[in-house]
Amino acid sequence: MTTNKTSGTNSSLPMMPLRDLVVFPHMLVPLFVGRGKSVLALEEAMLKDRVIILASQQQAQIDDPAPQDVFSIGVRAQILQVLKAPDNTIKVLVEGLERVRITHYVTTEKFFTVEFESLAQKTQVGPTLIAMMRSVRELFEQYSRLNKKITADTVNALSAIEDPGRLADIISSHMPSKVEEKQKLLEALEPASRLEILSALLSTEIEILEIERRIQGRVRKQMESTQKEYYLHEQIKAIRRELGQKDDESETEELTQKIKAAKMPAEAHEKAIKELSRLERMQPLSPEAAVIRTYLDWLLALPWNLRTREKLDVRDVAHVLDKDHYGLRKVKDRILEYLSVRKLAPKMKGPILCLVGPPGVGKTSLARSVAKALSRNFVRISLGGVRDEAEVRGHRRTYIGALPGRIVQALKTAKTKNPVILLDEIDKIGSDFRGDPAAALLEVLDPEQNTTFADHYLDVNFDLSEIMFIATANVIYNLHPTLRDRMEVIEIPGYTLEEKTQIADRYLVPHQLTEHGLTRDDLVVPKKIIEKLISGYTSEAGVRNLNREISAIMRKIARLKVERKMRKSRVLTEMDLSKFLGAQKIVRRKRERSNLIGVSTGLAWTEVGGELLAIEVTLMPGKGQLTLTGKLGDVMKESAQAALSYARAHARDFKLPLDFYTQTDIHIHVPEGAIPKDGPSAGIAMATAIISALTNVPVQKSVAMTGEITLRGRVLAIGGLKEKLLAAVRAGITTVILPQANGKDLDELPVEVKRALKIHLVEDMAQVLTLALVEKPIPKKVKKTNKSVKVHADQHLPQTPLLS
Repeated sequence: MTTNKTSGTNSSLPMMPLRDLVVFPHMLVPLFVGRGKSVLALEEAMLKDRVIILASQQQAQIDDPAPQDVFSIGVRAQILQVLKAPDNTIKVLVEGLERVRITHYVTTEKFFTVEFESLAQKTQVGPTLIAMMRSVRELFEQYSRLNKKITADTVNALSAIEDPGRLADIISSHMPSKVEEKQKLLEALEPASRLEILSALLSTEIEILEIERRIQGRVRKQMESTQKEYYLHEQIKAIRRELGQKDDESETEELTQKIKAAKMPAEAHEKAIKELSRLERMQPLSPEAAVIRTYLDWLLALPWNLRTREKLDVRDVAHVLDKDHYGLRKVKDRILEYLSVRKLAPKMKGPILCLVGPPGVGKTSLARSVAKALSRNFVRISLGGVRDEAEVRGHRRTYIGALPGRIVQALKTAKTKNPVILLDEIDKIGSDFRGDPAAALLEVLDPEQNTTFADHYLDVNFDLSEIMFIATANVIYNLHPTLRDRMEVIEIPGYTLEEKTQIADRYLVPHQLTEHGLTRDDLVVPKKIIEKLISGYTSEAGVRNLNREISAIMRKIARLKVERKMRKSRVLTEMDLSKFLGAQKIVRRKRERSNLIGVSTGLAWTEVGGELLAIEVTLMPGKGQLTLTGKLGDVMKESAQAALSYARAHARDFKLPLDFYTQTDIHIHVPEGAIPKDGPSAGIAMATAIISALTNVPVQKSVAMTGEITLRGRVLAIGGLKEKLLAAVRAGITTVILPQANGKDLDELPVEVKRALKIHLVEDMAQVLTLALVEKPIPKKVKKTNKSVKVHADQHLPQTPLLS
C-alpha cells in the first residue's frame, strides 16, 4: 500500500466551533446555530462561496470557546441550505468535504477566521486494505441488523464504495460513539488506522447491542407474564364472585379479624394494621404484596397470649424425671426448686440453665423430660456450627427471602408463649464477618432484657421471659464468657460402671426390645453381661455407644427369631457378645504389673471421660538437655520444666550430686505419642517419675496421682475429678493422690468409687513422694509415717494430708 499526501496551500476561511458533534468528510448533517460568533461566521461563509471550517470543541459546556478549547483538526464543509427560524436560530445543512488542520487563527474577536491546510489523501488500495474494508463492511452489516436506525439503503450504498478513507468516514458518521472517540477517528489520517479503530468500535457496539437485546427480551417476557397473570387473576376473581367464594376483599377482612383475635400488644397490633393497609393499596400479584402477606402470616402465627397450663405438683414432676432418667440428682433438684418457688411466686421468670457434660450423658433427653414433666411444649434449636448473627435475630425485610431468627421460629413451632426451648450445642457457636451469634444470644438469655426481645424481621418486641431456656454444652471453656455469666451452669459428669449398668437395665434394654419388636420373654440380658458389654465394647463417659451396641444385639436376635433359629426365650451370654459384636473392641489400660523406676501413673480428663496417663522418664549421659515427647501442649511442657526445677532445687535432699543436671540428659515421654495432651494436672506425676529415675527408687504400681506442681513443690487443685477417679477404678488402681484443695469435691463421688479407692490428700511434693515411692528419698524436714486411710462410703475424709 502506498499513500500520497497532498496538502493544499494555506488559505483562510471562517470557522465555527461545534458542541457534542464531529463532522466527517462526505457527511451530510443539519446544524442549529444560535451563538453570536457562530452566526457571524456563517454569514461570512455565505459571502465566500458558502464554504466554512467546522471543528469540535474539547469541552461542550463552554459557551464562548477560545482557540485552545477547539480541536486543531476539523473539516472544510459546503453550506447547502440555510433556514432562519422565528426564534432567530438558524438551521444549516452542511456537507463535509475534506479534513483540514487549523494552522493559525487570523481573527477571534467577532468570529473565528482561521488559516488551514488540507489533509486530503490519495490512497493506493492493496490486499491489506481490501481485507480490512471487507471486515468493516461485515461488522457494519451485523451492527445494522441490531440497530434499526440504520437503513438497508445505507448498507447497500457502502458496497459500492471502493475508497477506504471514504468508507471509513461514512461508517464513522453513523456510529453513536463519544466525541472523543469520533475525534480520534477524524484525526486518524491513514485509512488503515481509521479502519482498525472503527473495527474495534463496531465490535464493542455489537456486543453492547446484543446484551441490550437479551435484557429487553427478558423484560418483555416478564411483562407479558405479568400481564397474563393479571388478566387471569381478574378472571379468577370474576369466577369466584359468580361462585360466591372469597376474593381479595374477603382476604383483607379475614386478616383483620385474625389480627383482632391474636390479642397482640399495642405495638405489634399497630404494626400489623399498618402493613394490612399497605397491602390493600397494592396490586395482589406485586412482589411487595407477597412480602407483606408473609410478614403478616408470621405475626399472626406467633403465640402472643397463648400459654400451656403448667403442672406444679412437685411430687408428680419428680416421679416423671426419675422415671425417664437415672441419677442426675443435681439437675432434678434444681428443676424441683424452680417449681417450688414458682408455686409460691407465680410471676417468677423462667430459669436459664446450662447443662455441661460429655456426649451421651443425657443432656438433650433430660431437657425433653423436663418439658414433659412440666406439661410444656418442647422445641430444640441446634446451634452447632451457627456463625451468622441473623440466625438468632433474623434478617431485615429489605433482603430477598428474609426470615425471622431461630428463636421466633421456635415460638411458632411451640405455639405457646411458655415452652421449654433447648439451645443444643451452645459451645459449638462460631463467629465470622457476619457477626457473633453468641453476642446476639446475650439479649435472649438475660432475664432483665428478654422481656423486650426485638427480632430484625418482626421489628416489634416479643416477651421471652416466660420461656424456660435449657442450653447444653460439652465443655465450659468454649463458651463466650459473657454468655456463660447469663446462665446457671450445672455440670453433668460421666457415669460410673454401676450407673451405666442401671441405665442399660432400666431404660436402654427395654427401649431397644420395644423398638425391635421383641419382649422380655424373647431375650434376657443379665447385669453381668451388661457390665461386660460396657467394659469390653464401649469407652465413653455417656451411654450413646452402649445404646448402639445394644441395638446391634437386638437386630441379631430379631433376625434369629424371624428365621426361627432361636428358642422362645434366650439368656444373653458372653459367647453371644463375641458372636454378635465380634472380638472385644476396648482394651483398658491397666496399672503397671510391677514397681518400675522412672514410670509413674497420672490421671487425665477427656471429653469422653477419664484416662490413665503413663509418665516415662529415662536418663542418658549428656549435657543437661530436657527432651519432651508424646505430642505435649505448651502448658504440659511447662509443668515438666517446673518438675525438673523442683528436683534440681532439692538435689541435696535427695542425695544427688549438685551438678547432676550438667552431665545427664533427661527424656520424658507420655504415650500414646499420636494423641495430643495438655494441661497442668500431670505436674506431680512428672516430678515423681523424674525423682524416681534420678534416685533409682521405683514407683509403687498401685498408685495414681493428679495435681499441678509449683516451683516450691506446692500441689494445686485440678478439675475433672470424678472422671479421673472412674478411670483409676477401671484400671485397677487402689491408691490415688489428690490435691488437698480438691477435698471438698469428694463428697459428690459415687459410693462405689469411694469404696474401691484409698484416697490421699496432699499439699506439697514431699508428701507425694512419701506415698508414691517404694523407698523414701524425701527432704529431711518431712517425717516418715505409716498411717494410711481407707475411704469408705459412709466415712468423711479428714481435712489433713494423709501419709502412708
